Amino acid sequence: MPTTVRAWQVVLEKIESDLLEGRLSPGDHLPPERELSTSLGIGRSSVREALRVLEVMGLIRTGTGSGPSSGAIIIATPRGGMAALLRLQVAAQGFPLDDVVQTRLVLESAVARALATSAEADTAPVHAVVAAMDSETLTAAEFLVLDAQLHLALAEASGNVVIAAVMAGLREAIESYVQAGAAAISDWDATARRLREEHHAILDAIDTHDSDRAVTLIHDHITGYYAHAGLARDVQ
Repeated sequence: MPTTVRAWQVVLEKIESDLLEGRLSPGDHLPPERELSTSLGIGRSSVREALRVLEVMGLIRTGTGSGPSSGAIIIATPRGGMAALLRLQVAAQGFPLDDVVQTRLVLESAVARALATSAEADTAPVHAVVAAMDSETLTAAEFLVLDAQLHLALAEASGNVVIAAVMAGLREAIESYVQAGAAAISDWDATARRLREEHHAILDAIDTHDSDRAVTLIHDHITGYYAHAGLARDVQ
């Protein structure tokens, strides 16, 4: 699994870098799969996996056939500024795993409570990611990329732009840890089923405005995965 993860993450990181640095903009077409495969030195199947993830994340849309609406087209840009700075910090220094988990617990507990107590929060994008994650055809790597996107979508739905920016900046660190943990899980299919159930339960608590339950569920969801994967030591 690690080799596959590295391959399609090359595509994700290249496209995200081009977006953040202005080499690509909304409305631009991505190069064809064959060209991306050749220029990045990875297989076309890995390119297709990456484009699939980007489409679910809402960064691109893909069209079949020929003409100006065909192929992969950029429809959004990732948040820059603070998110880009934090991504650089994560890449250059790395953060201790337990610190990342503790930070997630603080931020995401606040997000869950804010969403559950809001009468105006738009959770439709969150539901869209959860629906995409219900597909049993997803590989573990795809599932976990979408899982990181789900938690970012929750933060963005809260309306707190600082929390959303911090979560965006931590996304790569979160992905790297959860992907590493997946390799230690012997029965991934069973774990994925449990995570899907937890996602639906968290959203149900938010949508029914049960803030205490939402906070408890998000806490147990985060700590439960890290404990199950044997990653975290001192997180409660």
